[in-house]
Amino acid sequence: MKEHLQRYKQYLLTGVSHVIPFIASGGILMALAIAFAPMTAQGPSFDSSPLLKLIVEIGNSAFTLLLPVLAGYIAYARAGKPALVAGMLGGQISLTIHAGFLGALVAGLLAGWVVDVLKKMPVPKSLKPLMPILIIPIFSALIIGALMFEVVGVPIANLMVFLAGWLKTMGTANAVVLGALLGAMIAFDMGGPINKTAFFFGSAMIAEGNPTIMGAVATAICIPPLGLGLATKLNKKLWSSQEQEAGSAALAMGCIGITEGAIPFAAADPLRVIPTICFGSAVGSVLAMLSGVADHAPHGGPIVLPVIDNRLMYLVSIAVGVMVTALLINFLKARSGQHVEVASSESV
Repeated sequence: MKEHLQRYKQYLLTGVSHVIPFIASGGILMALAIAFAPMTAQGPSFDSSPLLKLIVEIGNSAFTLLLPVLAGYIAYARAGKPALVAGMLGGQISLTIHAGFLGALVAGLLAGWVVDVLKKMPVPKSLKPLMPILIIPIFSALIIGALMFEVVGVPIANLMVFLAGWLKTMGTANAVVLGALLGAMIAFDMGGPINKTAFFFGSAMIAEGNPTIMGAVATAICIPPLGLGLATKLNKKLWSSQEQEAGSAALAMGCIGITEGAIPFAAADPLRVIPTICFGSAVGSVLAMLSGVADHAPHGGPIVLPVIDNRLMYLVSIAVGVMVTALLINFLKARSGQHVEVASSESV
């Protein structure tokens, strides 16, 4: 069982190692553009600067490749080059149907398994040369495409509708519960559909005259990348050199409210990282709600400070959530006894 889990961990690490440059380049380009763009009530505005608008569009384009590359190389790690088509297709479909980061993980693992099965099927000798370049990519693409569109997409879409309706019925009756729920949702899939449900709920509340909801959301948005980035600096021996580089990029992305900076860490170690960032973001979000932090722009992170009410507590709430995240993940990694292995692992 341990060897089986280790193999799957290596599949995930391979996907992460290939996706980090896309996250880092896209995130830093977006960070540069947002940092210099004026912040308005509708968020950062690029209308007055075509150059900044171009930079942010390039960064966004890099981000659109994130899920296909992640899923494609997870599949590649298990079944080689024939799995790239099905894996990347599954990742792209995950983006299309709003299944997000978790959908891409599932797509990559499914694609690797499907291709592995197809490679072992007996075929006539005359067809063997066509298997890796034509037959396997076509059939695996059909299978993964059908699974992603017909099996994964509908349940996630229904879940998003349910969550949006549930949040509206909750209102602000219980600030602690609502803050914790919003914080955990923001962190859970790091820019995916659950994150977006909480984000758009907070954005809608601004128009309805309740910017404190967006204040809690804005606090939670930056905690995962900042917390994990800080963790790589606090105890470097727990993190590989590759993860430390991703940590530097995550710190930059966290400062301008890009939660996706946490994805490399979550993809490599989801069972420890995802609960940790959900808890850290929930703590920060609850503090913001209880302190009356309000955000008048649909964005998050320290960059929106000019449009925040109760700025000191906004920064305090972020700082507490970041420290909770960083200390907790380092504690869990050190306690696992696997940090030496992770720190010395080579990417495939």
